[in-house]
Amino acid sequence: MSKPPASPSEEPATRTRLGTPGEQSPISAPAASTAPDPIPDQERYSRQILFPGIGATGQHLLASAHVAIIGVGATGAATASLLARAGVGTLTLIDRDFVEHSNLQRQILFDEADARDALPKAEAARRKIALFNSAITVHSHIADLVPANIHELLAAAHLVLDATDNFETRYLLNDYCVQHSKPWIYAAAIGAYAATMNILPRHTKASTDNWHPTACLACIFPKPPTGPVETCDTAGILSTAVNLAASLQATEALKFLTRQSHLMRRTLLSFDLWSLEGNGNLARSEISTAKPDPSCTVCGQRIFTHLAGEGRPHITLCGRNSVQIHEHHRPVDFAAMRDRLTPHADIHDVRFNDLLLRFKRGPHTFTLFPDGRALIQGTTDITLARSLYARFIGS
Repeated sequence: MSKPPASPSEEPATRTRLGTPGEQSPISAPAASTAPDPIPDQERYSRQILFPGIGATGQHLLASAHVAIIGVGATGAATASLLARAGVGTLTLIDRDFVEHSNLQRQILFDEADARDALPKAEAARRKIALFNSAITVHSHIADLVPANIHELLAAAHLVLDATDNFETRYLLNDYCVQHSKPWIYAAAIGAYAATMNILPRHTKASTDNWHPTACLACIFPKPPTGPVETCDTAGILSTAVNLAASLQATEALKFLTRQSHLMRRTLLSFDLWSLEGNGNLARSEISTAKPDPSCTVCGQRIFTHLAGEGRPHITLCGRNSVQIHEHHRPVDFAAMRDRLTPHADIHDVRFNDLLLRFKRGPHTFTLFPDGRALIQGTTDITLARSLYARFIGS
């Protein structure tokens, strides 16, 4: 990991257009309200500095830290809020989606105006953070994280936080972070379920940060899940599960950023907040991640197929105002998919036979084939099509 800068960057936040990673965006920041004198750090962070685990030294380290958050939906918005309020000096927010009314139940940085205007989530989050902590730097990137832009977007970050909704991006993150010895923290929330896992990759060169490596994502999950994967758009989600995942993730991030990686948890920890175990306790699970798997394809053999773009869904523009997504070798149970989709009021006309399943949502018509390939009509925006595919079919 590169050494943290002496102080937060003073450069203006960078924004990119939806679907064109790296390109400068025409979105302009709203005029900042005339503020009184800046709030002194000793006052703003006084209660955090009183906590022995942080103190004045830790607060200084947080101010010089740079964290990238991938996904600024429910978990990402909560984590970004927590770290911004804690005084992390620079945040990079990356998200390909925009705010919708259904987000307001759990995505704490957004309001009704953001949903009405369909404001991109990364930019909406940046603007909200500026209202409660104008002393830090926030870069918003309205982009889909892919092999072509991941090096540019994540190179400056000392720590990467996963707040995505799909395993495709998580495996890409794992490849990148293992290759560059950059720590990252996995987080997930669905229904009443919340889970997190710290990934501290092996060092490939001399470093001043002497952490003991953990298992990587591929050590624990060598292959992505097969078949349709539940998302909050198909299985629902509780805001309490989101905030638990974000709180656990942000706390582990604070340990790392204050150079206390020895205190970081070395397990995949999960909770089901709605269910009880036989003993009447909250349902929880913990799997050790203390040691890397020597046979792991990624951190053991250092084969980075996702970073190379291999195995990613092939996406093409098909004409007729549609985008085709090819995701082969991922069989789809049409009856199960129908049962997942039909309870949603905004999804209608769900029909299937042995050859395909079709449904409509707003201006978009989805046609899904048995091998996972989908045709999404009503858009030529590849980023939007990928987002819709991940939300309703799973990725």
